[in-house]
Amino acid sequence: MHTMRDISFLDHWITQADQALRVALGPPPGNTQPSPAADTPDNELSDDERRHAAGLMRVNHVGEVCAQALYAGQAATARSDHVRQEMAEAAREEEDHLAWCAERLDELMDRPSYLNPLWYASSFSIGAFAGLMGDRWSLGFVEATERQVEAHLDHHLETLPDPDQRSRAIVGQMKEDEARHADMAVEQGARTLPAPVQGFMAITANIMKFVAYRV
Repeated sequence: MHTMRDISFLDHWITQADQALRVALGPPPGNTQPSPAADTPDNELSDDERRHAAGLMRVNHVGEVCAQALYAGQAATARSDHVRQEMAEAAREEEDHLAWCAERLDELMDRPSYLNPLWYASSFSIGAFAGLMGDRWSLGFVEATERQVEAHLDHHLETLPDPDQRSRAIVGQMKEDEARHADMAVEQGARTLPAPVQGFMAITANIMKFVAYRV
């Protein structure tokens, strides 16, 4: 006979599985903020420019899939309700980013990464492990991750084709939001991760970007 606690636990993980399927395989969420590119002209791009912009936006889309998974994993293992709520709010904002990137990929006549289920599963596991290390370490992981995302978005702003102002508008807004998430983590008491851990995170992110640009 199942107890109410067993049912609640089961419901929680069914919800997590449903979220994973929606983020990794489903259409982008519909209840999101309008794209920052909504009023930006869609300039004509050459075939090479379009392919390069699409590769960068696919990387960004994968980054948002990973962000959803990381925050979900961290929220699932957070020690305090307050940190869990902060993670949930950041994840909701990342849904906007996910939808904007998916929309821009469609406009560029391209697709998300075929490996999204793998990206989600691995990122959820990392997020859950970070949460198990304690809230301050988990917040430190958020800060380190978001600072690295800021850096790679800066690089995208430098390398996007000049005519692609729509992608630039999206990436610019995402960069501002990621910086705010990092600041939130610091304000909540994030611990600075050791340099070797941050270095390993950077190497892993670079591998992900290399693969996601192509697959």
